[in-house]
Amino acid sequence: MENVPDVLNHGGQNLAEEICEVLEDKGYIAGYTLLNASYYGVPQMRERMFLMAYRRDAVDQIVFPKPTHWVQLPSGYEGSRAVALKFLKKDGLLEDAFDYIAPPEAKPDLSPAVTARQALGDLPRIDARKEMAEGRLKRGARRFDQLIPYGHASKLSDYANTMRSWPGFEAGNALSDHVIRFLPRDYPLFARLEPGDQYPQAFAQAKVMFEEALQKLAAQSKPLKEGSAAYEALRKSIVPPYDPGKFPNKWRKMWADAPARTLMAHLGKDSYSHIHYDHAQARTISVREAARLQSFPDGFAFSGTMNPAFRQIGNAVPPLMAKAIATQMAATLMQESQESDYGHYKAAGALQASA
Repeated sequence: MENVPDVLNHGGQNLAEEICEVLEDKGYIAGYTLLNASYYGVPQMRERMFLMAYRRDAVDQIVFPKPTHWVQLPSGYEGSRAVALKFLKKDGLLEDAFDYIAPPEAKPDLSPAVTARQALGDLPRIDARKEMAEGRLKRGARRFDQLIPYGHASKLSDYANTMRSWPGFEAGNALSDHVIRFLPRDYPLFARLEPGDQYPQAFAQAKVMFEEALQKLAAQSKPLKEGSAAYEALRKSIVPPYDPGKFPNKWRKMWADAPARTLMAHLGKDSYSHIHYDHAQARTISVREAARLQSFPDGFAFSGTMNPAFRQIGNAVPPLMAKAIATQMAATLMQESQESDYGHYKAAGALQASA
């Protein structure tokens, strides 16, 4: 099972612990922990609760997969984990969380985590402002009915090569879901943001752009009177309407050389949480880029149009994370089977010797 870390304190209840208790009453052993996808080769710092259970006569120990990559997580992620675990603690110890298992430690000597640039750098460029100016980017539903060739990439990262060549999910020579949102007001603003900038910085930069536009009109002997309809219309065409004090995390421009922040289901409503790191492209991420950050291979087809596809991606368990879990579960079952066979072999030998 997988869910958000807050499931450890949902209305004052630790649902993971309660689920383990129910499973144990039904003959299973169970355990849960918090794992970050960036430690398992996913280019995204996605923290989630994972719960495993096996029938008691098949397995006698819960083991979670060891990390393969390492990155220094931002304070927000460490803080989120601390908050989730705080409600499990009694006198500073995890005494009330009998089935909680500390996650295997990720160490700096592991391979560096996959970055956004390594994940997205080979995909076709989409210059949003140019596409809009030339009439190719318009308002309306984004369907997956137009192929965009990969184009030339001088060198593919190992991650990009994996996404292109995943057995059974190869995309061929082109992509059908490399589509973006129509956000004409904000493309120029995206170009000015620095990596890591959030909505307060975007709002401040938009006000600068508005002042520049007023000064330009004044220089052309077309000054606008403050409060006039034309003044307000110009402001609306440049400055986003949200209060920066109420929506500080609504926007974020990605860092190129770090894993992306968590992709959320509300990508189906907006994608300002993942503004592309490339200033020149000046846009939010495409459906295919979101899929890359979630580790979906390029040939995986999403249902419907752009918004449902974003939602499917944001709600999903990253395939590489799922693979790490499944591989560990298979290894656990195999080891238990071998040990069981060896036990039967020893018992049979002892019985034969005594006879």
